[in-house]
Amino acid sequence: MDIRAQVSMVFHLDKCIGCHTCSIACKNIWTDRQGTEYMWWNNVETKPGTGYPTQWEDQEKYKGGWERDSRGRLKLKLQGRAGALTNIFYNPSLPTLDDYYEPWTYDYKNLFDAPEGDDQPTARAVSLVTGDFMDTLEAGPNWDDDMGGSEVYAANDPNILKSLSESEQQSLKNLEQTVFFYLPRICNHCLNPGCVAACPTGAIYKRGEDGIVLISQNRCRAWRMCVSGCPYKKTYFNWSTGKSEKCILCYPRLESGQPPACFHSCVGRIRYIGMVLYDADGIEQAARSPDDGLVDAQRALIKDPYDPEVIAGAKRNGIGDAVVTAAQNSPVYKFVKRWGLALPLHPEFRTMPMLFYVPPLLPVIAAIRDGQYETTAGMETAPADETGPNLNTVDKARIPMQYMASLFTAGNVDKIKHVYHKLVAVRMYMRSEQVGDQKEEDVQEALRRADLTPEQCISIFELTSLPTFEERFVVPPMERERAMDGELPPLDPYSRKAAGGFGFRDAPARRF
Repeated sequence: MDIRAQVSMVFHLDKCIGCHTCSIACKNIWTDRQGTEYMWWNNVETKPGTGYPTQWEDQEKYKGGWERDSRGRLKLKLQGRAGALTNIFYNPSLPTLDDYYEPWTYDYKNLFDAPEGDDQPTARAVSLVTGDFMDTLEAGPNWDDDMGGSEVYAANDPNILKSLSESEQQSLKNLEQTVFFYLPRICNHCLNPGCVAACPTGAIYKRGEDGIVLISQNRCRAWRMCVSGCPYKKTYFNWSTGKSEKCILCYPRLESGQPPACFHSCVGRIRYIGMVLYDADGIEQAARSPDDGLVDAQRALIKDPYDPEVIAGAKRNGIGDAVVTAAQNSPVYKFVKRWGLALPLHPEFRTMPMLFYVPPLLPVIAAIRDGQYETTAGMETAPADETGPNLNTVDKARIPMQYMASLFTAGNVDKIKHVYHKLVAVRMYMRSEQVGDQKEEDVQEALRRADLTPEQCISIFELTSLPTFEERFVVPPMERERAMDGELPPLDPYSRKAAGGFGFRDAPARRF
């Protein structure tokens, strides 16, 4: 057992209001330079929708992440060594600027300084790449915002196309079935990152003390394989500097004890950050699991920070007591491991992402059939104006469970249903305690089905609705000084052989 420490995150989607404050906070700090105009390291998408860049989830097009071969071995979906050499000067799977958008500004000078005349002066759009005037604006970072159910965006969502039948797709287009929710995305800082494995020069690496994935601007040679190798498309190419860049999880802030800017500025307080301890020896085996077992395999990698054997393993690898204590107090461990509520986004990409999501309950409730709401208790129906508190959220969902399973459980419908049963049970129990409008037998049945106790419901409610700043952001000392002095293990979090991705290449020499 090789115990390592990893900064991990949870986003609670029921609390996201789609305000994009996180995006602007990130943009103001990190991407205000030439060549970074389209680099939305922190973007908020509307689901169902095509996302940013367009249809990034379609790995038949972009070839990101990992896949199992016929013998169950793990390999990059993009290419192997021979493919890297063949395509080193041409990458057919690379997203184009049109898949993002051509960034622009406006000719404000003409608007403000135009001479007096009969016509109203205008500020035409000007490309920030070429400097030429643009006749039409066709896309942007949140172009499909609030467009759930639309023919243009939601209808082309890869998850809808691959997981729903034609009749289910048509039902979502009915006005009363139209539904959307917000999906904020940043770099997942994966345990088995495809970008690291795809880079021919070894410019991308994981920091040993916290697992943050970074790109060395000195070693980057602009091959851009990392852009294709990342299935989440969170690595971007700076056309001005000729280097790749990505989210660095605001590690200078973390090293000073502050959460990342997007976490700090989040209006809905949906973001949680903390340390987890995991077994690096189990990464490859977990990533090779069948699709329906990927969520459980990834959860199994995260170890109990109170286990004496795990603590001893952490200390053998130079992980200090303060980091272990932070892992014990981590909100991420509670949501992911203890309660089983938070799920990885597209685990079938097999990168073992360290950003987890609590699925949204709101888009699923209030299913309507023949003008009536369908309720949970007994699955009976009630007129829309007489709806009780037990709105159905699982068995007769407003949005099919197959869609949510495609997003968060690699298609395992039973797994996503169990998470929703937990969310429903917490809501029913707290309503019974605070409002008193729930039948006791319904509450007990919900708790039994969700495998929850009343004490767990209260804990989940408190961390979801009433957390303090210190409870949401458990930022330990990153021990960067010890790492710089060579007191911690080498910066690659696995073995030397596996640091660049399993079976692809050796890890680069350690550089600070």
